[in-house]
Amino acid sequence: MRHLAAPSAPGPLENADATGHAGSEDCGDVVRFDLRVSAGRVEEAGFLVFGCGAATAAASAACERLQGATLDDAARIGVDLIDADLGGLGPARRHGPELVADAVAGALEQWYSSRLGSDGPATSPKRVAVAMSGGVDSAVAAMLVRDAGFEPVGVTMRLWHDPAAPAAARSCCAPEIVRLARASAHALGIPHVTLDVAERFREGVVTSFISGYQAGTTPNPCVTCNGSVRFAILDEAARLLGAGALATGHYARVEGAAGTRSIGAARDGNKDQSYMLSMLPADILERVMFPLGELSKSDTRNLAHEAGLPAAGAVESQEICFVGEDGYRSFLERNSTLEARPGPILDPDGQAVGRHTGYWRYTVGQRRGIGVASAEPLYVIRTDATRNEVWVGPREMLTIDRLHLEPVIVRGELDEGPFEVRVRYRGRPLRGVIALHSGDAVDVDLMEPARGVAPGQTVALYRDGRLVAAGTITGASQGDVRN
Repeated sequence: MRHLAAPSAPGPLENADATGHAGSEDCGDVVRFDLRVSAGRVEEAGFLVFGCGAATAAASAACERLQGATLDDAARIGVDLIDADLGGLGPARRHGPELVADAVAGALEQWYSSRLGSDGPATSPKRVAVAMSGGVDSAVAAMLVRDAGFEPVGVTMRLWHDPAAPAAARSCCAPEIVRLARASAHALGIPHVTLDVAERFREGVVTSFISGYQAGTTPNPCVTCNGSVRFAILDEAARLLGAGALATGHYARVEGAAGTRSIGAARDGNKDQSYMLSMLPADILERVMFPLGELSKSDTRNLAHEAGLPAAGAVESQEICFVGEDGYRSFLERNSTLEARPGPILDPDGQAVGRHTGYWRYTVGQRRGIGVASAEPLYVIRTDATRNEVWVGPREMLTIDRLHLEPVIVRGELDEGPFEVRVRYRGRPLRGVIALHSGDAVDVDLMEPARGVAPGQTVALYRDGRLVAAGTITGASQGDVRN
């Protein structure tokens, strides 16, 4: 009642450093928060509320906490904290604190996002920027970092999603996912910051994905994202937050001494994500932590449930986060110049055996949905973007024994071998040796067959569970598999 009778700091701020909004006129409640920031503190806060008394009271309570608060303390303000300040409004009025928490987080998001790439306070080796996606893995990673004596700050990246996708397909960075990440951070007692990096993600990952299919290759957007976008943004966030280290919820390990660090496979082979991290820059490896590297997925779930984390029951995220549930073909139709364009399906002799509706709809190794009747099973053996052709043949024509990789990142001694060769995520490791290493290009001779590989895919080379090198397939040849 006090906050309703005499609200704290009502009204907007002139020349505010950041503004956050939440709610909708359609539902009747709209909240706006303005912040003025100086020397790492909220110097002044103001708000406007159009709606119910619960939102007004919650905004007033949040303003009292914000006035003079450090940015870390401001980033700890969430639904439960605001509700507790009001004595507990009950389920029917909880929407007020929820809207206010979203608006405060939105103002902080604008402030931090506009300064990404700049240096923040002096770097502390105990302070860790933890990427939090809203899932159970990143929530437990943040908890383990905290429990190890570090000072974690949760960082959630608001990435690009397809605005034309069906609503159910917009799973990446949906508001409820961002809220779940924030709730998990606050349950751990740590600050949480969201960064709007949608355009950088679109330019660095989505555009590359589309270009790959237009060129007739099979890109791996997750490897591209980790190697050139996501960790680079996390590193910039760490600088802005004064964090000396980074952490994520990937199942992988960091091995080796400072200056010679490499990526190691996770203890749980069923969850190992080192392949997806194979293109990480060396300077990032010097500062990154993977707290889940020694755990199984069931271990992680159990820890989350025992700690009562909001993300304990979160479902697994899809592999290509921005494509949506209706698949990459529908995504490409909506977001590129690729369209249904008929062309020939050719057999190994170059004879037409059918028609297709666009080369990019077919993947090397594909069997189902080719639409060609044959006495033996046929598989897509290659596609030709220039000629809009799809070539099919028997399974044995998918067998590859030499891979040309370019460019290649080398993380250790790249001698002849042998190495464990992975040509896809969760794929069975193959044996291979280095046939040629020249500059940033490598030829790998396989000692057992690989099938269904295509230009654009990532290949990772391991020895004793440690990543030695990784590169992109630009060519493959068929011959006698080495013994």
